[in-house]
Amino acid sequence: MLRSFFSFCRYFAYWLIIFFLTRLTFELYFINKLRTVSFKEILLTYVHGLWLDYSAAAYICIIPLLVFIVNWFIPKGNVPPVWLKVYTWFCVLVIAFLTIIDLNIFREWGTKVNYRVFNTLYVAPSEAVASTGSSPIGLSITIGVTLLVLGVVISLFVVDFKFRKPKETVSFKIPFSLFLCFVTIIIIRGGLFGSPINEQRAYFSNKQILNQSVLNTEWNLMNNVVDNLRAPHNTYEFMPNEKAFTIVNDLYTVKKDTTVKILNTDRPNVVIIQLESFTADIIESLGGDKGVAPHFEEFIKNGVLFNNIYAAGDRTDKGVVAILSGFPSQATRTIITEDGKQKKLPAISSSLKKAGYTTSYFYGGDSGYMNFKSYIEHHSFDDLSDEESFSKDELKSKWGAYDEVTLRKSVDYLDKQQHPFFCYIQTLSNHEPFELLGKPKFPGKDNGMMFRSTAYYTDSCLNAYFEQAKKQPWYKNTVFILVADHGHRLPRNTSEAYDPRKYHIPLLFFGEAIKPEFRGKQMNVLGGQTDIAATILSQLNLPHKDFHWSKDLMNPYTKEFAFFDWDNGLGFMQPSQSISYDNEGNKVIYTGKTNVRESLTDETLTKGQAYLQKVFTTYLNY
Repeated sequence: MLRSFFSFCRYFAYWLIIFFLTRLTFELYFINKLRTVSFKEILLTYVHGLWLDYSAAAYICIIPLLVFIVNWFIPKGNVPPVWLKVYTWFCVLVIAFLTIIDLNIFREWGTKVNYRVFNTLYVAPSEAVASTGSSPIGLSITIGVTLLVLGVVISLFVVDFKFRKPKETVSFKIPFSLFLCFVTIIIIRGGLFGSPINEQRAYFSNKQILNQSVLNTEWNLMNNVVDNLRAPHNTYEFMPNEKAFTIVNDLYTVKKDTTVKILNTDRPNVVIIQLESFTADIIESLGGDKGVAPHFEEFIKNGVLFNNIYAAGDRTDKGVVAILSGFPSQATRTIITEDGKQKKLPAISSSLKKAGYTTSYFYGGDSGYMNFKSYIEHHSFDDLSDEESFSKDELKSKWGAYDEVTLRKSVDYLDKQQHPFFCYIQTLSNHEPFELLGKPKFPGKDNGMMFRSTAYYTDSCLNAYFEQAKKQPWYKNTVFILVADHGHRLPRNTSEAYDPRKYHIPLLFFGEAIKPEFRGKQMNVLGGQTDIAATILSQLNLPHKDFHWSKDLMNPYTKEFAFFDWDNGLGFMQPSQSISYDNEGNKVIYTGKTNVRESLTDETLTKGQAYLQKVFTTYLNY
């Protein structure tokens, strides 16, 4: 009996060794992010990570334990040892696979692999695969194979695959089996008393990279999937709903409903150009790299630049809804994929359609991606042009048609439309895998340089688009709104998921419909993508009361703030203070100003929490 017990202990210890190797792999892969961290702090990730490693190992041990117990109670039965090898090595294969996915997801999104990754793969498999084009495939395969081989070899030395079931009486088997099950459940739970184990028990540092290192990838994924598959519930309840709603409503209360008119007409044509990944880091006027978007700099001289605008989230599905519907990102969820909810959202297209506009949507890729097509059909677009509208010769990128093709065709299309018209154009070339047909502007094969080259290409396509549009009679009566769908870690690769800089994006009102005295001006008002709806509708003297989450950036009485979120975290910004909050660790992980009173930081956090709570409550109630 004692040998069998030690065999269980060895099997449990084996998985702790595997988790040690995966954590070591994570930290070696992101060693550049750990340069400011002491060796002692790195060692502590292995100590504090044991809580989650114990729980994950116990989960894996459940099946072998149950097989042992069942086999133990069948006197003449004997399960061949090979089954345990198959089970163990299969689990190692899964862990190796999840490790390389986790490395690439963290590199792109700044979060561990989670439910949203596999949900995206299910909803839009081809686009999800295309998004991995910038991942280091060779290195990923090498890491995965190495972990698999090490796992198999170590198992041959540590795991007792040949242990025999002990010969004991039934009176001994029953209590001992119950004891083993009880101990396993307690380890899974993380203790006998108090709340079950969670991320907060493992988190130990104010440095987010260390807390992400602590997380056991498999435990975190399983916990996240289970939470997302539960019956709909608000995981962001920080305070009573009444208090949260009062705080948020106050943010949108203005002393006077007025606006500063920057347009010379109440009924211009409106064209919104959503620019893929056009982060502020490539716009020189916003502190970005010089020479990446030179034509955009010229547009700024003849338009109105809102230089303090932030994206709602980190993905296109979040950005489309924020821009068109003025609805904030919902952290771990994305409303655009749920027809029953997204069709209840307001939209700029619907408001303009009621005002007599013809409406159209242009995209060079698959409009079925993340349920975009359904969203478009539910929000009063007269016409949709996507990859089905292009010839095969025009679909030369992995995502569909290059930006020059899409933008050129949109001008030809608008020439034939009744006025006034509204057109929403979505670009795609500045997206992983950052591919171009011609010679790239910036040499080098690293992702940062490739990103700069595709951004430069999109910038040149915009210039060609406007040169073509200027020749059309409708150009003089058109306002163009250029805005990114989201920010990006590239090209500088310095912004973490919680860093406001990652969400900083350009918002430019451009065209002959802008009053001459406003051309070349920059507006410092702090806001987000969600504010586009109220701002443009106010300029057209159209109501925007249905856009509860949108504020008029040109109303001098508007309260300045911006909100963004990522998987299970939020950021809230005010002129006086900015914070980022990790909901898993229940802690503030970023503050914009360190020399302000602590109560101001607390107030900012409370507003951010109230905001996310109301957003998610509204999402659930749709």
